[in-house]
This record gives sequence, structure tokens and C-alpha cells, in this order.
Amino acid sequence: MRAAVITFPGSNCDRDMAVAIEAVSGKAPLRVWHGDAELPAGLDFIALPGGFSYGDYLRSGAMAARSPVMQSVIAAAARGVAVLGVCNGFQVLTEAGLLPGALMRNAGQTFICRTVPLLVANNQSIFTSGYDAGQTIHVPVAHHDGNYFADEATLDSLEGEGRVAFRYADAVNGSRRDIAGILNAGGNVLGMMPHPERAVESAHGGTDGRALFESVIEALVSA
Repeated sequence: MRAAVITFPGSNCDRDMAVAIEAVSGKAPLRVWHGDAELPAGLDFIALPGGFSYGDYLRSGAMAARSPVMQSVIAAAARGVAVLGVCNGFQVLTEAGLLPGALMRNAGQTFICRTVPLLVANNQSIFTSGYDAGQTIHVPVAHHDGNYFADEATLDSLEGEGRVAFRYADAVNGSRRDIAGILNAGGNVLGMMPHPERAVESAHGGTDGRALFESVIEALVSA
């Protein structure tokens, strides 16, 4: 697998992402700067990490979505390359139009940092095939603007097409605001707010995020 991690000004989880990919795949990903006009050739997997790109000015991810490299990321996603955006990376994917909706300020809170239970809502994607449908996993979150929002028609579409990948297991029953991760229509782009790269080693407190990276690797190897 030939992978790359994109770094924006203000990214602070890019090293975590790179370490996780190498730990699971055995191969270090390429490191790509946001100002690069083109991505390295032959990429199978692109990761947009967490952090505070451009200091979260304007809106979280809004300026990073206009970085030169994002046009190449958009083109790669259109070709079917696997793209993962975590936390700020999820925000960048929505701002770039690769995923619908937006990430808004946490209700009644500022910054949330803890391990949360997630329900695997869809285990039929290249990112989630290593999980069981309905499985509860535990993955850390660390965000200030992590409230996924979309209009009712978009939510209906996401749910009807099976594009909700993860839900917060501790959300209020019946809430439609419990979405923790969504897929694009092609299933090759995933945005999620929790940090799977922080849950790949038992020494870090858990390994429930490891199956996500293993799923991608297995899908790419068998393709």
C-alpha cells in the first residue's frame, strides 16, 4: 500500500496518523505539504489528519480546503483512491465538498477530550469491513467543533444509502445528531470525528481503531 498523510499549517495529529499507518501496514506513508500542487504518483490511500488547520480561522477546515493540494485530493477521490479525514480532516472534507454537511460548535461545551463508545453502523465499506455491524468500539475524541450537521433531506439520504459509518453510542435515543462518521456515495471517502489513529496500540489504552486501517489495507491488497 502506498499511502500519504497531508500536513496543513496547524495540523497536530499528522505524526500520530503516520505512525499508526506504519504500525499497521509496516510501511511509512509519504508526508505531503499542503502547498504542494500535486500528490505523489501511485497513491492508494490518503489521510487528512486532525489539528487546527490555519488556526480554524473563518470556519474549521475552510481555508485548508482551498490549499493547492486539495484539488489533487479531490481528483484522487474521484478516481477511487481511499481518502480518510479525521477530526479537522473531516472538517476539511466537508468544506471541500467531498462529503456533505458541516461540523459545528459543540453544544454547551468548548473542547471535548475523552474516549467515547461508537456503534459501527456500516461494516460494508473498505474502512469498516474489519468490524461487526452493530459492534461497539471505543475511540478517543478531541474536538471543539465536532457536532455533525446536515439538513433533514441529507440525513435521510445518508441513512437510506447506508453512508453513516459510525454513531456515538452514548447519544440520546432517537437523536439524528449522533453521527460520528460518514462515507461518500462511492464508499471510498470516510470522514470521522473520533481518532482511530490514537487507538492502534494497547499501550495507548486500546486497539479498536486498528481494524479501520487493517480494513483499508486488506481491501487494497485484494483489489
